Amino acid sequence: MLGKRIRHARTSAGLTLAELAERSGSTPSQLSHIENGRREPRLTLLTAIATVLDVPTSDLLDPGPPPDRRAELEIALEHAQAGSLFARLGLPHVRASKSLSLPVLEQLVGLHQEIARREAQAIATPEEARRAHTELREWMRGRDNYLPEIEEIGEQTVRAAGYTVGALTHSTVAQMARTLGFEIVHTPDLPHSTRTVTDLENGRIYLPPASIPGGHGLRSLALQAIAHRVLGHTQPVSYADFLRQRLEITYFAATCLIPRSAALEHLEPRKRGKDIAIEDFRDAFGVTHEAAAMRFTNLGTSHLQIPVHFLRVGEDGTLVKGYENDGVGLPADVTGAIEGQYVCRHWAARAAFERRIRTTEFHQYTDTPNGTFWCSTQTGSTESGEFSITVGVPFAEAKWFRGRETRRRAASTCPDEACCRRPDAALTDRWKEASWPSAVAHSQVFAPLPAGRFPGVDDAEVYAFLEANAP
Repeated sequence: MLGKRIRHARTSAGLTLAELAERSGSTPSQLSHIENGRREPRLTLLTAIATVLDVPTSDLLDPGPPPDRRAELEIALEHAQAGSLFARLGLPHVRASKSLSLPVLEQLVGLHQEIARREAQAIATPEEARRAHTELREWMRGRDNYLPEIEEIGEQTVRAAGYTVGALTHSTVAQMARTLGFEIVHTPDLPHSTRTVTDLENGRIYLPPASIPGGHGLRSLALQAIAHRVLGHTQPVSYADFLRQRLEITYFAATCLIPRSAALEHLEPRKRGKDIAIEDFRDAFGVTHEAAAMRFTNLGTSHLQIPVHFLRVGEDGTLVKGYENDGVGLPADVTGAIEGQYVCRHWAARAAFERRIRTTEFHQYTDTPNGTFWCSTQTGSTESGEFSITVGVPFAEAKWFRGRETRRRAASTCPDEACCRRPDAALTDRWKEASWPSAVAHSQVFAPLPAGRFPGVDDAEVYAFLEANAP
């Protein structure tokens, strides 16, 4: 960008390379390298160039948009040809020289952008999504599900907005938005493919109306929208990048809803008293059981030295999301993906569905091939069915938790199919040839992920919404 700005200022001043070189104490070849981005000038030379061209040095160093359309296209062409996609094409490099006309530059850049778009669309498949999920989960596992940089940003942001203790209020979230120059607006007609929409031009964050007044959901959605700005996110370049951003904004929202310092003030004395309970942690900060359980995984190992696992399981026994660093061994396919895998029927995450009264947490010890684990499970329901949320730890760590005295104990030999997946031999003989079940087909498994600017978002619908709601 610096070279493009120098060239733009030089041609605007009507100077040749030789003339600028002579007046600034340089050489034409050195200036050519600088203008083409192959060399950076020393500060003394840059100052001399700015003096000759009669422009402030700060203007040449401005990181903003390119000085003109041609410079923008030249930079875009250079970036496209520096990427791995272009290298795979095996085509010769085209130099963005002044002899290359503007229409040709437009066409070349447009072709590169379309190739990149089609490549992204081609790989945005369920397989790509599962691979990206797996890589991100393993990356977080290596960090004990803890991101200290975002912890610091979240703590500072929420404290600056006036948070002191307890549940984060809607008014504090609104103050955080105002600090960034945004107003939170609730609207009933958000595009169906979006959770929130941020109007950067008019400083508005659009959220759905509250279905439950005072609920945790809208605070979380607003904080996630704010997080994109606080964390400096740009348009994702791949589905993996989109997932990483989603993880980061969710993590940021969690650090605001349950700030680290306040969370540890709650958890540390309860560990000393051997009375940790996720339901108490949940109620102290006015969040969902799932949010409290996930937040515990962020802090449990890094600050309490407790290895832990987390599960969200559907009523059909499939694993929706999970995390572990305690060796429990989550069910996974050959690629390492866990989403959609069946959890053992004997684990607490599924045994909890058998209870008739579910107002409190369900506790159980389970003997597995990887050792014995204590788990605390709570169930809930949505329009799509029931689910369970589980936090579990190795047997030796159960001493820190309320419910460790439970006498409920089960045994699991999964992934051995004889544990709970293989039907009784007599039933197999009876029904194998006399039954024909029709399986539920999840259509999203077969479809590629949408390929808009943001995966799953209908760009046309979003733009129409913004146009209709702009002040």
